[in-house]
Amino acid sequence: MRRPSRTRAFSLLGTTFGVGLAFGPIVTGFLISGAGWRAIFLVGALVGTAALLLGAPRMRETRDPQASRLDGPGTLSFTAMLTALTVAVIEAPGLGWDSPALRELLAAAALLLLAFVVIETRAARPMLDLGLFRYRRFVGVQMLPVATCASFVVLLVILPLRFIGIEGRSEMEAGLLMLALSAPMLIVPMLAAALARRVSPGLLSGLGLLIAASGLVWLGFVEIGSRAVLAPMLLIGLGSGLPWGLMDGLSVAVVPRERAGMAAGIFGTVRVAGEGVALALVSATLAGLVAAELRQVPGLRDASLAQAGQRLAVGDPDGARALLPGLDGATLVQAYQAAFTTLSWTLAAITVLCAGAVFGLLAAPRDRAEVMPERADYPVA
Repeated sequence: MRRPSRTRAFSLLGTTFGVGLAFGPIVTGFLISGAGWRAIFLVGALVGTAALLLGAPRMRETRDPQASRLDGPGTLSFTAMLTALTVAVIEAPGLGWDSPALRELLAAAALLLLAFVVIETRAARPMLDLGLFRYRRFVGVQMLPVATCASFVVLLVILPLRFIGIEGRSEMEAGLLMLALSAPMLIVPMLAAALARRVSPGLLSGLGLLIAASGLVWLGFVEIGSRAVLAPMLLIGLGSGLPWGLMDGLSVAVVPRERAGMAAGIFGTVRVAGEGVALALVSATLAGLVAAELRQVPGLRDASLAQAGQRLAVGDPDGARALLPGLDGATLVQAYQAAFTTLSWTLAAITVLCAGAVFGLLAAPRDRAEVMPERADYPVA
């Protein structure tokens, strides 16, 4: 692919994500209101089938002439590690962070990760070539999906639950509110690609993350039910859109040309796996924070607090009241508000830390010791 085509492809990829993010909540709200939640899965299946039928004949397949059989041990160890970690995070609020079962799951995940590293370093054709992590810029690129998970992706799940379950808004109204967060993804990725011709993509990405972090801090101050939530959501969307439009291209631009395919594979794995773990971790954290706030209310049964926190975290105040009879709704909303504020500020801190790593690894002048030839098809960080 020639230089202009590749640059446009990467920026259009981010914009395509933006189309789904912008209109997905509205379409979802319409489907739930008109046909029920099952319609979401039916429409998803239809769209996926259409994409397969229309896309597959038009995609040119590439093959590795030296490819051998599937790296079975690497695939199994990585999948098992990710499964153990995700289950541990999801079950943590119910089991308790100090429970033996949770410690066993986390220990299993750690051992499986160690096994995966050993397997991949010894495999002739590894599933993931860990040698790419010698390139500091490649490490910096992996910070981008982690940061956008913390600053953007988790909000796509947490905020609708807040709007519908806690604030009592309709599905359609919640979808319209989510436009403030997702609509910038229609424009900002293309703008980021254009700016990257004159400004370091690493610098742009780091600045975008700082903007998103400021929006998260602001979001923590917004009271439940207030329309003022739109402004910080818009700021988060604008900031997150800058790295969103650049990171796919950077994932292959910061390594030697012959390693681009493996680099894209690792980046995709980090991105998808990170989103799944981040969603589970943030949901569990919000549930734990709500339970901690409820513990400050005298007279409540401690045995029910963890479950009540889980119910509130998924937007089910009625379920929480059933577990804690006699507790008024205002107290539950107050507990959720305090927990959500702490969560927003925690996500902001994570985003700032990732921004610092991006500045240090991607925005700084290149190290002469790094053997990474200039790629003519994408701006080098």
